[in-house]
Amino acid sequence: MFKKALLSPLVLGVLALGGFLVYINLPDTTQKQSAAKLPTPVKVTSVTMQTFPVTIEALGTANANESLTITAQQTERVTSVLFEDGEEVKAGQRLVQLNDAEERARIAELEANISEAKRQLERVENLVKTRAASEQIVDEQQARVKSLEAQLDVAKAQLDNLQVKAPFAGVLGIREISKGSLIQPGDVITTLDDISVIKVNFSVAEGQLASLKTGQRVVARSVAYPGRTFEGTISAVNTRIDPVSRSVLVRALIANENKQLRPGMLLQITLEKRVLQTLIIPEKALVPVQDRQYVFVVSDNTVEQREVVIGERKPGIVQVVSGLSEGEVVVTEGTLRVQQGSKVRVLNQGGQ
Repeated sequence: MFKKALLSPLVLGVLALGGFLVYINLPDTTQKQSAAKLPTPVKVTSVTMQTFPVTIEALGTANANESLTITAQQTERVTSVLFEDGEEVKAGQRLVQLNDAEERARIAELEANISEAKRQLERVENLVKTRAASEQIVDEQQARVKSLEAQLDVAKAQLDNLQVKAPFAGVLGIREISKGSLIQPGDVITTLDDISVIKVNFSVAEGQLASLKTGQRVVARSVAYPGRTFEGTISAVNTRIDPVSRSVLVRALIANENKQLRPGMLLQITLEKRVLQTLIIPEKALVPVQDRQYVFVVSDNTVEQREVVIGERKPGIVQVVSGLSEGEVVVTEGTLRVQQGSKVRVLNQGGQ
């Protein structure tokens, strides 16, 4: 009887403690159950029909429309340098004058000899008229005049070679010579580039060959000008496929009126393959499961998991070939927290 009296308060205390613990945890359990029944907050967007350009990306190197290294053709001393570094010049503009004193003296001598030979020819022709000279002498004198005139033409050509001229209009590079220096054939004087138009060569995979044609629009970008685009057109597609890379070389022409693009630049080329009118959704709406793609379609705040077939991709968006209709609403944020039949609460009404 004594033992029962000792145990009874202990048992009562344990029971009271257990009841107290159940009591204080009961609201949390109820709250959790209530929270589990709350709709899942998500963000959505509407499936829209949009213009979807299908593009080809490539890297190309900028080249001048015309480009050459200007060199000397004669071994001679420089008497005048008639250009500055980076100067724009016209076709035929004189750039460098070499020492031409000897050639000018030779031309003066030949001109005097020709003048004298013509006088002799005229005198002989008058003698023939009076039968004081034969026709043979006239022929010999005419041959002498022609010979001297041919030598004069050669001397003038040699004189012209001592003037270095720009063969076409363009922009000069850095000057490599100075007045008084002795230059020889092959010595570099400067460079000349026509950069009013830039030629860009780039390679496209063999599988895209059917999509290429002359006149097709391209857009070029350079890291030197962030945010800027330069438009051009395809001027030629190579007639051969590279058997190693299985690609074809393409050349595009890009107008460069402001002279911003320079030869040697690396350009990112975007080629418009074709333009589709198709259904578009954000790429983040896709839920990949193995080799299939799914989206969560929202209707009356209830989620339906639906398989879709996708086509072309661009950064951030994707083409939907089948599985969705225009105007349907899909989940873009919160896809990992929902499943088939889940109740949702849309945070961005209108899908914005």
